[in-house]
Order: sequence, then C-alpha cells, then structure tokens
Amino acid sequence: MKAGFIGLGAMGMGMARNVAKAGLLAAVYNRSEHKARQLATELGVVASDTPEQLAEQVDVVLICVSADQDVLEMVNAVAAAIKPGGIVVDMSTVSIETARKAAAMLAEKRAAFLDAPVSGGVEGADKGTLAMMVGGEEQALATVRPVLESMAARIIRMGPAGSGQATKAVNQIMAAGINQAVTEALAFGQAQGLEMDKVVEVVSGGAAGNWFLQHRGPTMTRDIFKPGFKVALHHKDLTICRQMAEQSGVDSPLTEMTLADYEKLMAADHGDEDISALYRLKRPK
Repeated sequence: MKAGFIGLGAMGMGMARNVAKAGLLAAVYNRSEHKARQLATELGVVASDTPEQLAEQVDVVLICVSADQDVLEMVNAVAAAIKPGGIVVDMSTVSIETARKAAAMLAEKRAAFLDAPVSGGVEGADKGTLAMMVGGEEQALATVRPVLESMAARIIRMGPAGSGQATKAVNQIMAAGINQAVTEALAFGQAQGLEMDKVVEVVSGGAAGNWFLQHRGPTMTRDIFKPGFKVALHHKDLTICRQMAEQSGVDSPLTEMTLADYEKLMAADHGDEDISALYRLKRPK
C-alpha cells in the first residue's frame, strides 16, 4: 500500500516521517515547495508538484491542513486524479459539514473518505502516539489501518462521516477547560510564592494531574510558550465548536470565555504561541 501526505506543518511533518518509517510513504506535497522537497530528500520519497500528481501515484491520500477551505480545495484537487477504490484520510480539524462535503465529492469518484482528526500535539505527532477519532465506513478504515497505526496509538471509529470531527470538537472544548484550569491554578500557586517546578511535580502525581500540566506547566511558569498547539488554531477550532453548540441548542460558556481570552492574546500578537500563553493573562502582575 502506497500513501501520499499533503500538508507538512508542525503536525504533518512528524506524521509523514512516521508513515515513512513504516515503509508506506511514497510521495509528499506542500504549498511551500521547499518543505516538500527537503522532506522528500530526507525520506527518499517523491515531492509531487500538485495534489493531483500525488493522488495519481498512491492508494491512500493523507491530508493535514489548517482550515475548512484548505481541506475542500485539496480534496477537490485529489478527486480529479484519484483511482477508483482509493481512500482519502483527512486529519485536519474542520466542521462536520466540510467532512460530509468531502465524502460526497469523493463518493462521486468511487473513492472513500475518512475524517480522522487527531489529538496529542506535536509531541504525539513526532512520536507516533496520537489519538485518532474516525468518521467513515468500517471497511475503508480496516484497509488503511496499517497506515494510521504508524501515526496513532489509539484509533477509534466513531460513526459515519463527520463523527470524527464531532468527537474532535468534544476534545477541543475539554482542552480549553484544562487550559483555563491549569493556567489559573499555576498563577495562583506562583502568587503564593511556591516553587513552581515542585508544584507541577507533586500535583501531576495526584488526582488533578494531566498531560497539559505535566508538559506545559514547567514552560509556562518560565514564560516559554513555544508551540505546541497555537492559540490561533485553537481559536479557529473553538469557533467551530461554538457554531455546533448553537445549532444543537447547547450552552457553552467555557468556550465563549476561552474565545474571548484568545482574542486578547491574538490582539497582542501572541496568536502563534502555544495555548499555554493563556498564562500571560492570569499570572501575577
């Protein structure tokens, strides 16, 4: 089985490397050509000039881009050249509607589509330990599972097309709450004059311990906010969550609060920092 990878950003680069380690990567494409050519040389694969060219060479197309329109643009291009029976796996975080549109576009070409957003950050992408929530047909997932297992430690089918994105929205709202809780608690701890490395160490081993505290606590308390997961991207994701909540008639005060906080950070030119930059708003003045 040959796979091609589209989108070599902070997440995509590590994911593509892991597919290559499994011996399954044949081609890569990125809008910034130098990234694709550099990685292709490193991994010994083809740097495709267009998404169409990539789709012609592979059985499975993997996509990891930033926004809904980018996904639809890539899927439209891939659909023009994909072989019948081919499979497209989109690992971006987009709306349910975008996932369903992409699935319909590919169905017309007798190709399958899986929406398979991931969680685990850049660390998980680099280590191949991501969690992957999948929407789409069971048979398509079974076919591409060996490819996905090179990138993810946990792969769960959630239901039909769009279900993966709905599950990712749950994840993104929960991530917002964890960010709010950890940054507020550590700012409180700092205001008490505590040694913050010790605070992070001991709390991480108890009932309040979590991945974000363990991995971002030591850096945020030193004013280091290297992404990670960018504020602007989480803001984009939470905007999708807000729309879904409104459509479902569900209150989402935590989402609204985090969107407002992120907008303050973005207005101060911190949108490209890790979401732990929320600590900037809470730390002792």
